[in-house]
Amino acid sequence: MTWTRRQFVFTAAAALSAPRAARSVEAQPVPGSALPLTVEPESFVGTCSRVQGPALVPGAVWYEALDEEDGLEYTFAAGALAEARFLTADMLADEADLAVFELRLQEGSSGPVFSLYYGLLPQAEARMRMHTEAVNQNRWQFVREGAWLKPMAGGARVDLARVDRMLIRVLRKSARPVRWCMTAIIAAAEEPSRLASPRLPKGPLLDAFGQSTTRDWPGRTRTESELADRLRRQLKAAASHRPPAAFSKWGGLDAQTVEKATRPAGASAPSAANVGAAFFRTHHDGTRWWLLDPDGHPFWSTGLDSVRVDTAANCDGLEGALSWKPPTDGPYAVAWTQRDWRKSVNYLAANFIRVFGRDWYERWSAIALGELKRLGFNTVANWSDWQIARTAGIPYVRPLEWPRREAPFVFRDFPDVFDPRFDDDARRFGEQLADTRDDPAFIGYFLMNEPTWGFAKGSPAAGMLFNTPRCATRTRLREFLSTKYGSDAALGRAWRMKTTLASIGEGEWTARLTAQAEADLAEFSGQMVEKFFGALSAACRRVDPNHLNLGIRYHTIPPDWAVAGMRSFDVFSMNCYEPRVKAEEMATVAGMLHMPVMVGEYHFGALDVGLPASGIGHVKTQADRGKAYRIYLEDAAAKPWCVGVHYFIMYDQSALGRFDGECYNIGFFDVCNQPYQELCAAARLSHERLYDVAQGKESPFDDAPEYLPRLFL
Repeated sequence: MTWTRRQFVFTAAAALSAPRAARSVEAQPVPGSALPLTVEPESFVGTCSRVQGPALVPGAVWYEALDEEDGLEYTFAAGALAEARFLTADMLADEADLAVFELRLQEGSSGPVFSLYYGLLPQAEARMRMHTEAVNQNRWQFVREGAWLKPMAGGARVDLARVDRMLIRVLRKSARPVRWCMTAIIAAAEEPSRLASPRLPKGPLLDAFGQSTTRDWPGRTRTESELADRLRRQLKAAASHRPPAAFSKWGGLDAQTVEKATRPAGASAPSAANVGAAFFRTHHDGTRWWLLDPDGHPFWSTGLDSVRVDTAANCDGLEGALSWKPPTDGPYAVAWTQRDWRKSVNYLAANFIRVFGRDWYERWSAIALGELKRLGFNTVANWSDWQIARTAGIPYVRPLEWPRREAPFVFRDFPDVFDPRFDDDARRFGEQLADTRDDPAFIGYFLMNEPTWGFAKGSPAAGMLFNTPRCATRTRLREFLSTKYGSDAALGRAWRMKTTLASIGEGEWTARLTAQAEADLAEFSGQMVEKFFGALSAACRRVDPNHLNLGIRYHTIPPDWAVAGMRSFDVFSMNCYEPRVKAEEMATVAGMLHMPVMVGEYHFGALDVGLPASGIGHVKTQADRGKAYRIYLEDAAAKPWCVGVHYFIMYDQSALGRFDGECYNIGFFDVCNQPYQELCAAARLSHERLYDVAQGKESPFDDAPEYLPRLFL
């Protein structure tokens, strides 16, 4: 049936009017205001249409989208949302695969656009509770609530007093149509209640082993005896696994030894971490970059992230989705964790406890380290239980964390680096390296992972102007601009806007920035970055002069103003979720910084083994995952500036979603410790020929699979 705009609005409003009182959103009107405001969709985008469906969510209307970017358009008077503190609606996705949506708020037809991205866990009712403070862009990611997954801010900062339109569209999907039901959106001044008992049309979503109940696939674990037989076989075989024959004791190239590290022409002098033979260090042989292992063998790091018992299912508000809940006392108590107020259950831990009882963790450790040797990895990579690697003498990296901070943030997770308290924060930060300072198996440390200020459209200095009325870094910004321009008049002419140095130094900032202002703020942001990372790097070096500073695992290629502040690293690291490494851009960064590059994360997944989403890299089958792995690793090994890539992660994420909602088939093993044999075999093949490829003796594997549209949160 085809709906005209008028028929659609009238019918949708009629369908929503009677049942709406049954909803438990609890948005109450505010005296003297127009809130709460009910906002109905006015038109469709693309192939989106209204369809018939069961009355699963009171007051909800069913829609179907065939293509990405299909969706619903809303308009209202400018300023209608100005006093709103929340936007809320109830919804449910009636599909097997993850659907990811974008909610857009825009100032007029050509004005700036704010985006909120979120996903819907299939077959579970969700409630959107978007806090409108998000439009200020001072926060990137918000807390998952039940089946409302990984809400994140994107786009530009907008003024709610000028916003007059909204769009909800399907951002990412599988090949199947997206079918979902949703109530009208309510703009409210009061905070809506959380959804206490979400509807689950198909019942529990996880079985007793933590596997999906809504689909079936080859390799699914059916019985407890099957699980027990597998784990016991793996334990028995663990001690017999061997790394590739070409590997040295540490996983380097056993056939070669470098007596003395050399540097390429134009490279900066080596830091303390690059001198001496007792620890891992960087080395350029005149042709390419390497790491060197403690015995002086060229080392190329092939690592596996999250070597830990890591399949936690966030069940806060979704306990009805569990077919079986492990006891919260006795041996199973460790399967339960609390992160803030969010509760999770780890079915991988529960499965090992079922089979091995109280000694389960030691058994898991033996199996995990044995499997790493079988697969040919030479590095226990980030997010792992690095203590088990240290005990076993296996090369490892570790992430650093803030023990305590006194200096406030100025924008997202960027601290007030010119506040005197920041130097004390940096000193405490470095102290955590004391316990691994003398360990030769320790490759090096990541200062942080994907700083959230890097995801913002603007620079940290611009974000600070809008979100921090006064701080030491704003004072320093004023001094920077005063030195550059000398007067308010000169600054105003340069920025092509009316402003003063005093208003930049402190106070509420609401003026829209010009391109000229943005350029100056980006330049100053470079100074902020240099101070930030320079202080942390120096503090770490004072405590641990022996190991490599592996950088911050930036989420992509940083802008030029940020790269310049990263000279204090020994290795530039970034996460790169592409079919291959970004060769041209990475080579440029390596040249700018005179240091090698390491990839901290990449992965590939499929939709054929019971998970709602593939992950960022998406291929058709498990065999294709193996091909994609080989393409990525061998292509990277052939690059002269690359010294390693680390795959994210060891285990699939939970089908119910982890703490933020990610629910990807990206592991080498599933929740029952079942290996994906095609991927495992492919990894071993690539690792066996790794050093021949890196030396140019063999060409990289190039039988690429079909790469499908991305399906991730």
